Amino acid sequence: MNMTPKPDPLTSCLSEADPYALAELMVAFANGDGGSIVVGKDSDGKASDPPIYVEELEGALHEAEQMCRPVIQTGWEQFEDDEGTVFVVRVVRSPELHALSDGRVVIRAGPDNRPLTGDEIRLLAASKSTGEFEAETVAGSKIVDFDDEVITEYVQKLRLRQRRPVSGNTDEVLLEAGAITREGLPTVAGMLLFGKECHILLPQSGLVFVRFVGTDPRGSDGKAGYGRREEINGPLARVIESAWNVIHEEMTISAVVEGLERQEKPEYPPFAVREALVNAVCHRDYRLQGRRVEVRMFSDRMEIISPGGLPGFITVDNIVDEHYSRNPRIVKGLFQWGYIEELGLGIDRMIESMVQEGHPPPEFRARPHAFTVTLYNNRSRKIMPKWQSNMNERQMRAVGYIQDHGSIANREYQQICPDVSPETLRLDLSDMVSKGLLLKIGANKGTYYILK
Repeated sequence: MNMTPKPDPLTSCLSEADPYALAELMVAFANGDGGSIVVGKDSDGKASDPPIYVEELEGALHEAEQMCRPVIQTGWEQFEDDEGTVFVVRVVRSPELHALSDGRVVIRAGPDNRPLTGDEIRLLAASKSTGEFEAETVAGSKIVDFDDEVITEYVQKLRLRQRRPVSGNTDEVLLEAGAITREGLPTVAGMLLFGKECHILLPQSGLVFVRFVGTDPRGSDGKAGYGRREEINGPLARVIESAWNVIHEEMTISAVVEGLERQEKPEYPPFAVREALVNAVCHRDYRLQGRRVEVRMFSDRMEIISPGGLPGFITVDNIVDEHYSRNPRIVKGLFQWGYIEELGLGIDRMIESMVQEGHPPPEFRARPHAFTVTLYNNRSRKIMPKWQSNMNERQMRAVGYIQDHGSIANREYQQICPDVSPETLRLDLSDMVSKGLLLKIGANKGTYYILK
């Protein structure tokens, strides 16, 4: 087996069996969606020299467990890599809030760990205390309520993603996915992913699409009304696909000639729409009954409304950089299905796709019982800062450049301010990020900035 680790929100690498590093990663993963610690290779894939032995790993894990409050139990597997022995330590998502022995509460932030602030700790503790609704059984449901065709499709997708045969029978696959309990009873996650008519037992599970003719929720006669309304039900994979098909039918398609070729350009970037749609379905609060995911399409914008506030410690300010799932089983299921390409990077790419197509970046609005993503199609829309008086002349030039070009990178800022040192320009951009005007996208040489 060739282990090629790639650090991300669910994976980390350690070249040494360091108890302190292990403990911090265990707490970060347990507080989030779980994850894997690859011990025996660094983040570049280079094997440890000298190699790590089983006794060394077991001793370090035992010491690390004692540094966690409360203690975190782990499991590990040993693999023979092309370059030697590699250990993979598995950490599952915990229903409890964990801290290190020094009092720090850490969480995964992309490929790194980050300590939480006091307010963030309270938000995460409140989220943990609600329990995992998706793991509860659905009253009155039986495994015969699952759709065999949908399960078969899921297994095929799982095999393609793993690039190897799926071991175990159907019940074992469903148990691994969190779709059934050990007693064979369907869970909420299982019914949402595989249920034939899950909207009967879980009425809040569907989606409502409404198309309005103007910029307000009114009909063509000026009264309350709409041009089209669709109710979409079924397993979540079918809901996402059906909703996308309806949205695509309603989107304006324009013709653009590039060179000698005529290309069709949809009203909104497909990736941005699908990402907002998948996120709304994945991360909504399914405990809230009587409300479904809503897609409202207006002449100038599209609103995707997900019932329930942002999960855990996630806020509008950190939504680009942080990742936390309210429904990890649903997220994992749709990830295996292929609806989620890379965990933790969707919001970043959604913003990027909108900006690259000449649209304003998405707007995010969080309320206690709903989260709304708004995509605008008005290319001429300008976002003017409310605190222009607090900007220096260089920063105002940077904002003007972004309004004309959609984004700005460090090298472009240096081109419009050639007589200013790179460090001063970097501080200018950091200042505008901290004040909430700009949003930083990407990392290292690929970093650029857009209006927030």
